[in-house]
Amino acid sequence: MIKKCLMLAIIALTCIQCKKTEPSELTKETTTKVEDTYVKDNYSKKEVMIEMRDGIKLHTTIYSPKDTSKSYPILMMRTPYSCRPYGADEFKTKISPNKYLMEEGNIVVYQDVRGRWNSEGVYDNMRAFIPNKTGNQTDEASDTYDTIEWLINNVDNNNGNVGTWGISYPGFYATYSVLSGHPALKAASPQACIGDFYFDDFIHNGAFLLSYWRATSVFGYMKDTPVKEAWYEFPDIGTEDQYQFFLDAGPLKNLDKYYGEDNVFYEQIKAHPNYDEFWQRRGIIQHLKDIKPATMIVGGLFDAEDLYGPFETYETIEENSTNYNTVVFGPWSHGDWARTKERQVIGNIHFGDHISEYFQKEIETPFFNHFLKGAANGNTALPEAHMFDTGKKEWVSFETWPPAQTVTESYFMQPYQQLTQRANRMIATSDFVSDPKKPVPYSEDIKVVFTPRKFMTDDQRFAARRPDVLVFETNILEEDVTLAGDIMAKLNVSTTGTAADWIVKVVDVFPGNTETPTDNEDVQDHLKLSNYHMMVRSETIRGRFRNSMSKPEPFVPNQKTAVHVKLQDVFHTFKKGHKIQIQVQSTFFPYIDVNPQTYVDNIFEADDSDFKTQTHRVYNDSSIEFTILK
Repeated sequence: MIKKCLMLAIIALTCIQCKKTEPSELTKETTTKVEDTYVKDNYSKKEVMIEMRDGIKLHTTIYSPKDTSKSYPILMMRTPYSCRPYGADEFKTKISPNKYLMEEGNIVVYQDVRGRWNSEGVYDNMRAFIPNKTGNQTDEASDTYDTIEWLINNVDNNNGNVGTWGISYPGFYATYSVLSGHPALKAASPQACIGDFYFDDFIHNGAFLLSYWRATSVFGYMKDTPVKEAWYEFPDIGTEDQYQFFLDAGPLKNLDKYYGEDNVFYEQIKAHPNYDEFWQRRGIIQHLKDIKPATMIVGGLFDAEDLYGPFETYETIEENSTNYNTVVFGPWSHGDWARTKERQVIGNIHFGDHISEYFQKEIETPFFNHFLKGAANGNTALPEAHMFDTGKKEWVSFETWPPAQTVTESYFMQPYQQLTQRANRMIATSDFVSDPKKPVPYSEDIKVVFTPRKFMTDDQRFAARRPDVLVFETNILEEDVTLAGDIMAKLNVSTTGTAADWIVKVVDVFPGNTETPTDNEDVQDHLKLSNYHMMVRSETIRGRFRNSMSKPEPFVPNQKTAVHVKLQDVFHTFKKGHKIQIQVQSTFFPYIDVNPQTYVDNIFEADDSDFKTQTHRVYNDSSIEFTILK
């Protein structure tokens, strides 16, 4: 069992440039136009306002097959990101979770959730679930129930079965749907699903994800009437160098000039730096008990936004329910499995071809067909866990996740950059100086991004060669080592200050004779695969939360202290001839905001004078525990 983006509300516009075309290009253009009109040619569209039990009406778009000779199940996605395009004559070019489900025919429904876009009501980020509602109390579960009830009673040719899906924030609503209790809901697939905003997207173990600072605009600005155009704006930072912008800005409080108190979500983040009741009641994971609909949890092993959510969602359902529950993780970044790109590449690493198509055709479509159209239409002989080995680059199925045939093995962080399975009995430390004015970049790339997708497999040589990054690595492996499950870094540390962040990275070091194909367009021009340091997993903890996410505490200067960092699951084989490397550092900028390294009650209120250079130490009885497949 396993111990889940922000998908930003930016609507991508396809720009077609005028140019001379060859006959083959004309054929491609004609094919594209036919594909773009498929939905309009085969579906009817209807827009309705469905009234909830408290009188609030939610905008709902319904695509129904024009072939009315048979009945169809309903596939529904509820979203905070808009049902656009609006208008009865304006059609999406693609509907449904994938093209196979679209082409075989389903009634496909999209709904703007309460308080978003063209729906009425007041929006509440990660609206808290109310277990025992009375009267007209509402939450996303009741809104889902009321919507399903209306759909099965008012949409022609439906067969009475409903399935839900969604990626990222819509994945959160897909998870929420299984708490609705509606008997017509037979299947749900939460994908890259947010489980708790304190561990997904905006905060990781107490550390603020600074790269998401601009994204607070999407969720922070409220509206009081239905709208069809965006009502929020992103701050203009005036540069393409995000690292330098945030470095020049200094303490987080200096960013307040870009937002007012009307950015409600950012004000909430600032006011609740600890995992207090505000965050705790908004988590969905703790409510996933006695689930009845079939569930298929989907995630990407290189998803920079939502790893916590899908892993914890699957594990909690598995432990607390007897429903049909399966999990799928592939070599994807956020939402890649829903795309149609032939080559699957993350950063500089190519994992194979047609991987997303395989998932859509052989896993996702049979899952929904079986539970929504009957056993004869889909095969439930799906594995309990279908996982992609990102080292061997192949799919493997398991009866449980983590697999039953795993053991826990510890590797110790020794002086002279050694990572060994035995610790030296003599106490020694590896030290480094952490300067808040010169934080370690999370990437070499110069760009402005919300979601730093590619860095999840980026070459870490640039970091390994910095004096403020500790490196520990094994000798060259004499046989394959496969990690299959979670990772726990058990650090024993001290600092000359009273506060510190701890970042742990697991890195696959390629052999020096690894060749970069001359026709390879995946690898950045300044890199080679020779000695490539591929990041396999990383995680951060704000040291003040080492004992409790709710009750922060300072470090005692120079006192040896235990800090445990849980890294989300991996399925990766370090091949014979490679090396396993661990990197430990205290900054990861500007993915994570800089810790002042002087304890303050609220880092969002820290002054420039609080930021101090400190020396950090990692003791040689520090270890990293791997879940290893035998």
